[in-house]
Amino acid sequence: MAYFLGVDTGGTYTDAVILDEGANQVIGSAKSLTTRGDLSLGIGRAVDAALAQSGLGAGDIAMVSLSTTLATNALVEGQGGRVALVFIGFDAADLERGGLTEALGGDPVIRLAGGHEHSGAETAPLDLAALEAEVRRLAPDVMGFAVAARFATRNAAHEVAARAAIRAATGRPVTCSHELSAGLNGPKRALTAVLNARLIGMIDRLVTACEVHLTRLGIAAPLMVVRGDGALISAAMVRERPIETILSGPAASIVGARWLTGEADALVSDIGGTTTDVALLRDGLPEIDPEGARVGGFRTMVEAVAMRTTGLGGDSEAHLIQSGLEGGLRLGPRRLVPVSLLAVDHGAMVHEALDRALSATVAGEFDGRFVIPMGGNAGGLNAREAALLARIDAPMPLARPITSRLEVAAMDRLVARGLVMIAGVTPSDASHVLGRLNSWDAGAARKALTLMGRRRTGRGERFATDPADLAQRIIDQLTAQTVDCLLEAAFAEDGAFGDEAPEGLARHLLARRGLTRHRGVVQIDLALGVPVIGLGASAPSYYGAVGERLGARMVLPAHAGVANAIGAVVGQVRQRVSGLVSSPGEGRFVAHLPEGNRLFSDAETALAALETALAAAARARAEQAGAADMGVTLTREIREAEVEGQRMFIEAMVTATAAGRPRVAHAAAI
Repeated sequence: MAYFLGVDTGGTYTDAVILDEGANQVIGSAKSLTTRGDLSLGIGRAVDAALAQSGLGAGDIAMVSLSTTLATNALVEGQGGRVALVFIGFDAADLERGGLTEALGGDPVIRLAGGHEHSGAETAPLDLAALEAEVRRLAPDVMGFAVAARFATRNAAHEVAARAAIRAATGRPVTCSHELSAGLNGPKRALTAVLNARLIGMIDRLVTACEVHLTRLGIAAPLMVVRGDGALISAAMVRERPIETILSGPAASIVGARWLTGEADALVSDIGGTTTDVALLRDGLPEIDPEGARVGGFRTMVEAVAMRTTGLGGDSEAHLIQSGLEGGLRLGPRRLVPVSLLAVDHGAMVHEALDRALSATVAGEFDGRFVIPMGGNAGGLNAREAALLARIDAPMPLARPITSRLEVAAMDRLVARGLVMIAGVTPSDASHVLGRLNSWDAGAARKALTLMGRRRTGRGERFATDPADLAQRIIDQLTAQTVDCLLEAAFAEDGAFGDEAPEGLARHLLARRGLTRHRGVVQIDLALGVPVIGLGASAPSYYGAVGERLGARMVLPAHAGVANAIGAVVGQVRQRVSGLVSSPGEGRFVAHLPEGNRLFSDAETALAALETALAAAARARAEQAGAADMGVTLTREIREAEVEGQRMFIEAMVTATAAGRPRVAHAAAI
């Protein structure tokens, strides 16, 4: 009998489950608040409670698997550590392609001559002396480096040399773009490498926190991590490739949804504290996004489930729209710490600030908002940002450290760097005011919503005189935006609407009237043709109204709140390696092998050599990722052209996939 421990660390909660593999059932589950200052505390509380509920001892656990939304949340919110991009063989215009400049967000770029041609031949030598001088200068102000060279997927020599030089000169982590994707789009590979480098510190802290507590308990089982496509990889591998954990939590939730419900065709909607993630189950399997994972507006080259991730969750920032006569509400995309949650640990400070604001006759710009220091590498801040950060030495009202309007932008920069977090009104606070939740300080939530309601519309009227009224409007807005998320996903997956943008279709007047079952000279009905599986701790609170609006069967399974943790332990290890055979001239075939390029005189010999090399590489990576009893499959995609009635070889892409179940501890006893 094998027992598996699944852990999911989200923006608000950390979940743990104990799964009895033989009986195929959950025998223990628990939730704990995610403790961002020290992730091991939240992980420990959840794991300890789940173990106690199961009645098992530490020695009974055969495998531990971890999923997380921390990487996804960081990209959605535009957060992450400061990094430097080493851009080899590209010109300045390439920085503007694929969202790379936006992704860098002002982080430094080192542009160098070098790189390779499409054939793999060197374009220009790499100036390692210039590189070493620049990285030494930048090292104190960055947490890591991303390296992208022109046509590195055809010849990775310059990326490999740059990595060795950077590590020797600085000791900082280095991400090479060719190790993350075999695609040819250089700027897009560079963007993926930048995001990976930015996430290394965050994911390393998470994995270390989990390992620390497992060691403390005496659990010696292998630790796995869920990738964005639902497959598992070892903790050691994910430290080098944290970008692969984007959509890790959502991917685990889809696997968990299938396991919990048995539904073969459904939309899976997982609401967390920061995001709502929607994906389609078709014939029991999630769709894989062929263009790479899109998160936070960035299209990466990471293979992941086809997921629409929106910055909408229980802890989304509630914005009042003060333009126009009536005003309005909007939620997200930024996550805030709910005021009701902040008051649990800092009640005296929170209530004193809220009471002082309520006693004033004029509403202040920052009333009901607080700032919380998070620690981290503060390198690269300008003087104003550094001075502001120095004043934030404890959780405090947001207005206290800000001395001028210029520091509002500086505060936003600190938030983007993850050095501070803002607390304010969220749907979680609204739920406490309405009595739907009672986990935190409902009194603080009521005061914060009262302050928000005092703000004025374009008519000069208050948004709300009753905090319960404003709370209901916030929940109604959450319902409306969730409906939009699900409709967008449904239109995108339906395939019957041509090139029409799913966002436009979901918000079209005909769609709106169809949802309300318009009856007039024209009658319009619109409903989803598949059920919706609602996941997340708050799904039972919010998704009943969503199902009614969409005319859909809403499935809210038992253990829906810990579906991610369940999905974390029921997946397989899978590693995929791709390579190319090109033909630079008649009778010449180049196999782009992992160790370098080799020339052959016929295509079949080149393909066979590449398949042998890739199969070995995939098997080695799968073993490193923690697989046992694996199998390897090979596929070829050959491109040919017809010239004067003859078939001419252009190029072929070969892919080797190694897959197997993860290794488990004390296998002899199982």
